[in-house]
Amino acid sequence: MKKNPLRLKSVNHISIVCNSVEKSLEFYHKVLGFHPVQRPASFTFHGAWLFNYGMGIHLLQSDHDSDTMPKKRVINPKDNHLSFQSEDMATTEKQLKKMKIEYVKCEVEDDGIFIDQLFFHDPDGLMIEICNCENLPILPVSGGGDSPIAVVNAARLCSIQQAEQQQKLQQIQNAAVQMMQLQQLLISIPCNACT
Repeated sequence: MKKNPLRLKSVNHISIVCNSVEKSLEFYHKVLGFHPVQRPASFTFHGAWLFNYGMGIHLLQSDHDSDTMPKKRVINPKDNHLSFQSEDMATTEKQLKKMKIEYVKCEVEDDGIFIDQLFFHDPDGLMIEICNCENLPILPVSGGGDSPIAVVNAARLCSIQQAEQQQKLQQIQNAAVQMMQLQQLLISIPCNACT
């Protein structure tokens, strides 16, 4: 079987049918950080497009009344859900509390690696997960060093190394600024021995 028979590149967007495009637009913008973008003017149905994190969310107004739409269920991490990677789970959880969004917190441990997960619903009951799943390496089920999985793991390693280098560079820049400030301070102090 071909490795990529359909010639796929990435996820483009996810379409979500909702009771209220306006409520969902506010949720995906204010809670998840997606930004509204233009959609084709030729569309004859109500909706909204948002974009961030390299993917789109397309909101579609339901043709049915809210009584026929699926209802929010109990938050169940084993239910269908959309998952987003967080760079700071503590801040994410703090913000969910601040926004008064009900969530379920889970922790997964695998071989000493811990994954934190927060699950909650969008206005129409679609489950959302926010996690630090990148902590867990993606391992192929069967070998192959040239697999997309090996590429992803190499990219993650490069990203971590790049972040560490950026942090070191920032520390050096901060130290240089402090040295310049100290030098300016010393220059501004009058020298009694010089007069």
